[in-house]
Amino acid sequence: MMLRIKPMYLKPLLLALSSGLLLAACSKPAPEQAATEQSSEDVKESHIWPKLTLPVPQDLAMEQSITALLAEMTLQQKIAQMIQPEIRDISVEDMRKYGFGSYLNGGGAFPNDDKYATPADWIALADALYQASIDDSLDGSRIPTMWGTDAVHGHNNVIGATIFPHNIGLGAANNPALIEQIAKVTAREVMVTGIDWVFAPTVAVVRDDRWGRTYEGYSEQPKIVHDYAAAIVTGLQGAAGENFLGDEQVISTVKHFVGDGGTTGGVDQGNTEVTEQQLFDIHAQGYVGGLQAGAQSVMASFNSWNGSKVHGNKHLLTDVLKDRMGFDGFIVGDWNGHGQIPGCTNDNCPQAANAGLDIYMVPTQAWKPLYYNLIAQVEAGDISMARIDDAVRRILRVKKRAGLFDKASPAKRPLAGKTELIGSAEHRAVARDAVRQSLVLLKNTNQLLPLNPGQRLLVTGPGADNIGQQAGGWTISWQGTGNNNADFPGGSSIYAGIKRQVEAAGGSVELSSDGSYQQKPDAAIVVFGEEPYAEGNGDIDNLEYQRGNKTDLALLKQLKADGIPVVSLFISGRPMWVNPELNASDAFVAIWLPGSEGEGVADVILTNADGSPQYDFHGKLSFSWPASPQQTVVNVGDANYQPLLPYGFGLRYGESNVLNADLPEQIEQTTQLSDLVIFERAPRSPWQLQLQSGTENAAVVSSIQQLGAISSRTFDKDVQEDARRFELDGSSNAALAFISTFPRDLRAYTETDSQLTLLVKRLGDIPANVTLSMACGNNCGGKVNISKALTSMPEDAWQPLAVSLSCLQQQGMNLRQVSKVLAIETSGALTLSLADARISPVTNNTELSAVACQ
Repeated sequence: MMLRIKPMYLKPLLLALSSGLLLAACSKPAPEQAATEQSSEDVKESHIWPKLTLPVPQDLAMEQSITALLAEMTLQQKIAQMIQPEIRDISVEDMRKYGFGSYLNGGGAFPNDDKYATPADWIALADALYQASIDDSLDGSRIPTMWGTDAVHGHNNVIGATIFPHNIGLGAANNPALIEQIAKVTAREVMVTGIDWVFAPTVAVVRDDRWGRTYEGYSEQPKIVHDYAAAIVTGLQGAAGENFLGDEQVISTVKHFVGDGGTTGGVDQGNTEVTEQQLFDIHAQGYVGGLQAGAQSVMASFNSWNGSKVHGNKHLLTDVLKDRMGFDGFIVGDWNGHGQIPGCTNDNCPQAANAGLDIYMVPTQAWKPLYYNLIAQVEAGDISMARIDDAVRRILRVKKRAGLFDKASPAKRPLAGKTELIGSAEHRAVARDAVRQSLVLLKNTNQLLPLNPGQRLLVTGPGADNIGQQAGGWTISWQGTGNNNADFPGGSSIYAGIKRQVEAAGGSVELSSDGSYQQKPDAAIVVFGEEPYAEGNGDIDNLEYQRGNKTDLALLKQLKADGIPVVSLFISGRPMWVNPELNASDAFVAIWLPGSEGEGVADVILTNADGSPQYDFHGKLSFSWPASPQQTVVNVGDANYQPLLPYGFGLRYGESNVLNADLPEQIEQTTQLSDLVIFERAPRSPWQLQLQSGTENAAVVSSIQQLGAISSRTFDKDVQEDARRFELDGSSNAALAFISTFPRDLRAYTETDSQLTLLVKRLGDIPANVTLSMACGNNCGGKVNISKALTSMPEDAWQPLAVSLSCLQQQGMNLRQVSKVLAIETSGALTLSLADARISPVTNNTELSAVACQ
């Protein structure tokens, strides 16, 4: 049977398909077809992409040895090379049995699940898994495995490692030679722990600073990203022909291919809506630089390009990257990114291989069914053996180039176990220099900076003595949270660095958490800014700092009222609207996320004993600074480019201020807030529909699905399959819920009267307790009983239902971190259909009568 779709419904359906949550009801496309589907707006223009001359030519003898090895390998051994599980989900025996081609540790994963695992523990695990991989007693294979890790600003998962400034600060330094030096240090510290492969550099060109990964981008300017990609790849791997991938080098990964920094609204893992020419000109320059430096792996991106998930986009992965640009290394997926392709799940996705993915990154226990499914799909002809052989050839080629077939086991390599290199004085000196070069001076009234260390100084603010906050996300833990100063042995907080230099100069320094002091200081240094976050947890909906809770501004004003000159040191992963904080500061420095070597800040803001600067400011803005909270997309070269401070801005000592002392602090809403659609024909990204029964939950991936006490099926209300019917049988507590992988910032809806509005239809009796809720984490949220409202509705008729957000907030709902935007739950029997769900400002529609707040 052929599925017919009216033209007027084609684009909404394609958008729904791109979210990975709506499946075709009548037939499933063949893997090759699904992998190559593009939206009707895409025009494939491979000629836009350059044919690159890559620095590592193929070696005929190596290729012949790979051909011979492929001829000996079983299908099972080949598929194992394409599977990358995570250390929390496999054992040494699993490695011996399956012979995985690679494995990884995700953010916050450690040997023995121990955050305080020593370098010796890391080496021991690396050696055990390596030895198991070359043990052919069970799988018949002696191909060495390789370990990949997110060493994105130093070897940041390991206690005691040197933590460098995040990329946004390094971009402000605009010094490729420094970047290469940082990469060399990172490679050495990684090699000490026996790891072969680093998931860096990130070469995103960020267009919307609301994105939670903005700090992982070097710049909004593609040229800096291009040059830095080449520098960091060279530093990690070595230059081609010059000890390339030798004993002190690791395999690098340019990521995330492609367009991750360009998603609409700055939504993580969202949709990048640009032409192919723009995709190349803006978002691909890091790949040009990285590949021309010899990068051996590329990571596919979570994002979609014009509605097509990149993990399943054959045009980009194969036609462009491999065929046109000539990349002959391997493409690795991101964390279960293949499972987001329409028609795929984490454990079943031939489409990704057919599109050109070579290694499936498959954390969780999904690796095992994926392994067996891929074998079955090759045997059934859904994936060709030629595609498998190409993927495995690429993996083996990189392993041979990296010498993994010839090197000793991880514990016996030249740098293994040389723990004195981790966080060594030499390495920390590089990081401290990077801090100095990254700082950007935005304001310096009456040349307050640099401060004489012989004075009486107050250091205050939540970030003053907090290495975890200054290091940011991707530091020990995934989000960078839960760390204290003791977790950074050898590091220095900003306060500690200032204290050491002030006391050495004969001055005095007082640390205060709240701005109080024993003696009135000559100047106050206030360290404040964003709390750590990573990926989508950092997504926000506008750039106002401390929106709705301006405690740091109150601290600045308190000090100013006392007549104390104020120096603000602003920690952030992106430019933010801080006009009130700028007005309340005499000097203001963007210090970004400087990492473990906080004393680098003191080197710049304090003078020598004779009053001369130790170091002048070097950094220049690599991201434009916004003039309003809503100016989230402001990039040099824009047609109407009017930032508060432009790209490339940064004062030196002695230069005059350009900022007025009375910057506007009133926030003007320039556009009317629109509805936030949660469900309209299908779940709207980023919301995913989930069924919950008892303690079990499952994402809805089919038109008909059941989980324990709850079932769901699509049906036609106005058009094909535009509504869902949920039947809860009462055998256990059950719920339908719309969740997001990452919490979403919906505070804009608190600034106007807004309601959560649904269009529902009920059948049969209604239990006495049916709750509608929103959640912002464990034990955080609000709920109301909608039983009476449902009972009062006529049966089998569509009716609106509304709940005021203010009601949910009164019960503890925090719209800054919305993880579950809507849930309907009961322990009784209930049949309820849903056709629409959204958050609506009441000014946008006729206000509905809301359910009474309990």
